[in-house]
Amino acid sequence: MTTTTDLVSYEDALASYDPVMGLEVHVELGTKTKMFCGCSTALGQDANTQTCPVCLGLPGALPVVNATGVESAIKIGLALNCEIAEWCRFARKNYFYPDMPKNFQTSQYDEPIAFDGYLDVQLEDGEVFRVEIERAHMEEDTGKSTHVGGATGRIHGASHSLLDYNRAGIPLIEIVTKPIVGAGERAPEVARAYVRELRELIRALGVSEARMEMGQMRCDVNLSLMPKGAEKFGTRSETKNVNSLRSVERAARFEIQRHAAVLSSGGTIVQETRHFHEDTGSTTSGRVKEEAEDYRYFPEPDLVPVAPSREWVEELRAGLPELPLVRRNRLREEWGVSATDMQAILNAGALDLIVATIDAGADAASARKWWMGELARSANESGTALDELAITPAQVARVTELVAKGDLNDKLARQVIEGVLAGEGTPDEVVEKRGLKVVSDEGALTAAVDEAIAGNPAIADKIRGGKVAAAGALVGAVMKATRGQADAARVKELILQKLGVEG
Repeated sequence: MTTTTDLVSYEDALASYDPVMGLEVHVELGTKTKMFCGCSTALGQDANTQTCPVCLGLPGALPVVNATGVESAIKIGLALNCEIAEWCRFARKNYFYPDMPKNFQTSQYDEPIAFDGYLDVQLEDGEVFRVEIERAHMEEDTGKSTHVGGATGRIHGASHSLLDYNRAGIPLIEIVTKPIVGAGERAPEVARAYVRELRELIRALGVSEARMEMGQMRCDVNLSLMPKGAEKFGTRSETKNVNSLRSVERAARFEIQRHAAVLSSGGTIVQETRHFHEDTGSTTSGRVKEEAEDYRYFPEPDLVPVAPSREWVEELRAGLPELPLVRRNRLREEWGVSATDMQAILNAGALDLIVATIDAGADAASARKWWMGELARSANESGTALDELAITPAQVARVTELVAKGDLNDKLARQVIEGVLAGEGTPDEVVEKRGLKVVSDEGALTAAVDEAIAGNPAIADKIRGGKVAAAGALVGAVMKATRGQADAARVKELILQKLGVEG
């Protein structure tokens, strides 16, 4: 049950305090096996079926580093403009929790594989904000605890807990920012933009799908406030495992208001972890936050140091793909769209779909039109993500081709898309089954035009008298007679020809 928290208005909070943020993002790598053993990382398997003596921490079992995990870590570090360590090693992070079967987490402490980088992020209005990166280090994920009984699904009030160690040992990269200062009132927006840009970068590298709703990417939002003009950071709170872009922004905003309320009333901020509640957009207390020394870090004795050669690092650097911000700016220029339009495309999750549709033969304007129009509307109405609709970019490109050839008009094209989404087949099959092709037979069109003129003599006389705009009514009559399957432009030409009027 979420408790009520006193808040001050966001405006009042920012009038008295400057926010300082730190974002820690955990990315689950898309390797086939775990970080230190050969167990599968496949999702959806029965509980505790993907374990072995190594990831369960049984006596005598020795870990071996996953080479693909190291390679992915280096790629991420390079894409974040980081320095790549010539020599680094793993450490044991000691703490007791039931989802850690070894009773420690294999991580990196003072010797991360990547450090001192930055990521430029673009805000809604096109402003670019640079977020500096402290480090990106390798570690392993924990198991999954399911708390049974009680009303909240959390350990408090539960009757018992179930543990699944399938996830224990899956490779993670933790990316930690330096303190983010100077964002002011836009701090929550910066947090959201940073996580979004990081997600796009991770996907572009191909090292993870980074699906936040599936736990493949999670963000811890550290936040503190300092009075205007002060130089010393305040005490921070850490909102754990926030799993959507919207929630990252809401969590930062809520904590700014909560901290300000506590400080303005003379209270003291407790350094603690907090839980974010999607239903209310609020946070509640978790546990008092440990300091690094509480984890009793020491070098992992069972793993050799990692020393990537400079040749390998440069080879990986040379193979990096075009990074998201560079790609977006290039596409925006090629497509001739505004920064606002590009932001709308990003927010809709349509960028890659539009690119794929263009690659399948559509022109850029048509691809944007259908994905951001009819298909976005269908996705919103069905509560489905755009990329989960039952239509492919190639099929959308085929619809645009049929429109360009004159076989379909926009009204008929919408019906074709509706049919494809309903599972009626390919665009061509839907056209055939529903009889949706544009009526292009001159004889049939001429007959329909003659009938419309004969049935509307008063309107015909207006057109003869020079009121060409009145032709729209006759065009409408023909379109109705042909069930919307006539070429409206050709119909208007025929009407004006029949009535002896120049268009």
